[in-house]
Formats: sequence, structure tokens, C-alpha cells
Amino acid sequence: MEVHSLSGPSGTGKSTSALVFAHKIGVEAIIDDGLLIVNGVKVAGLSAKFEKNTITAVRRAIFTDDAHREEVKKALDTYKVQSILLIGTSDKMTKTIARQLELGSIENYYYVEDVRSQKEIDKARFIRQTQGKHVMPIPYRQVEQNFFKRLVQRGMEIFSSKREKIGETTIVRPDFQQEYIEIGKHVYVQLLTYCCARHDIVHKVEQVQLTIGEQAFTTITLQLKVPIDYSLPDQLYALQKNVQSEFFQHFGYELDAIHLHIKLAILKRKT
Repeated sequence: MEVHSLSGPSGTGKSTSALVFAHKIGVEAIIDDGLLIVNGVKVAGLSAKFEKNTITAVRRAIFTDDAHREEVKKALDTYKVQSILLIGTSDKMTKTIARQLELGSIENYYYVEDVRSQKEIDKARFIRQTQGKHVMPIPYRQVEQNFFKRLVQRGMEIFSSKREKIGETTIVRPDFQQEYIEIGKHVYVQLLTYCCARHDIVHKVEQVQLTIGEQAFTTITLQLKVPIDYSLPDQLYALQKNVQSEFFQHFGYELDAIHLHIKLAILKRKT
């Protein structure tokens, strides 16, 4: 069997990128957190995300349970899997999975930095820390929702570069994810308003609209001071850079887009 490894720290978005990456390198099956996924569908195993604490979750993910291990080994044979991607937090973990499932040696080692940009990694970490959300690279219909008391929601449909559907994701919040810091949307809005309001050219911040998800962007409606005796594009670009810098400094990741809508202040003519 052709065996590949994808590893990286917890919360960096490996599961989010797994389906696209596996398709890109021509791999048909994925082992992720105790699940065997073939062509985007779960065919065997039980997810470590169903566990009640991190210790049992790790044990589940590396197949220490005999029945669990044998179920997945049997499914590998039944589905005649010829290529597989093992996902773990380290090379040591993926090697353990390969040994437990008797897959043979790992041919290629990949790391989360190979499949995700630093910007995407930063955002994934932020979402894990502030929302406690985990991604499972399987369809929503295949997630046993009674295991999760706090959150189960549809993720994304995943398509290839040729627009062929290759799978779906589901977002969950496992019971063992007890600690996270929830940030109210008004906190982001207040920061963006303050950042803009203190800029020399801004007379008033009228409205801030913010969307945070797979894409994070803001639309800010402004009134400018007059007279405008400066290069407007240069000043607006400087304002965007300042907003991006402040956002990153406070929240640890960058916005994907910053849209500035300008309502010009008009001087009344003297009569």
C-alpha cells in the first residue's frame, strides 16, 4: 500500500485541508482521528472527537482499542485501499498509526505548512482557541449527533480544481474541548471603529460590518475630513494597512479583505 503522512500541531487545520490534499496527491483514503474515510465518505472507525477527555481521544486516534483497530483493518481490505493519507499531530503519531494498522512504512511525509498558508494556520488556531470548533472531513449525515451536546453544524462542500465534488466537512465541538475564549462580535467592531476613528483623515465611522468564517472580512463606511488635499488612494491604503495591523496584533490572524466605503463630507458654499 502507498502510505503518506500529514502532520502538524492540533488546531492548525489539517482536517479542513485533508480532502483537497488527498485528492491533489492522488490518494483515495484518509485516516483521521480514528476514522477511515474512502473517497470522502466514512466507511469504518469511531472518531476520537466522540471521546470525553483528551487521553481517551489520543488512544482512539492511534487505534489502541483492539475491536476498533480490527474493524478498520478489515475495511481497508474490503475496500481494497491502495493509497492512504495518515493524519496526526507528529511523525511519531502517524508512524504509530501505520504500525497499529500494519500498513507498512510511510513513503512521504508532509506537514501542515506544505498544504496551508501561515495566514490559514493562524486563523484555524484562532477559531480553535476562541470557539472550540473541530472539523471532521466527513458528511454531516454521517456524524452521530447524540455524541455532541454543544455544537454540530454543516461545514463546506469540497470541490476539486475541476469543480468535481470530492467530499464535505462537518463542524463539531467535542466534549473534551472545555476551554476556549469566546469573543463577542461587538469587540471586533469596537476595535475596528476605534482604529479608523483615530486616523487623521476620518471625520466619522458610520458603520462596521464584519463577517468571520472561512473568510474573514469587514466593510467600513466612513466620512472623511475636508478639504481633501492629499492622495486619497494612498491614505485609504494606509488606513487599510493600519486596520490589518491592529486586527492581527489583537487577534493573531489577518482579515481576508477590508472594504472601505467613503461618504465624503461636503463644505457648504458661503452665501
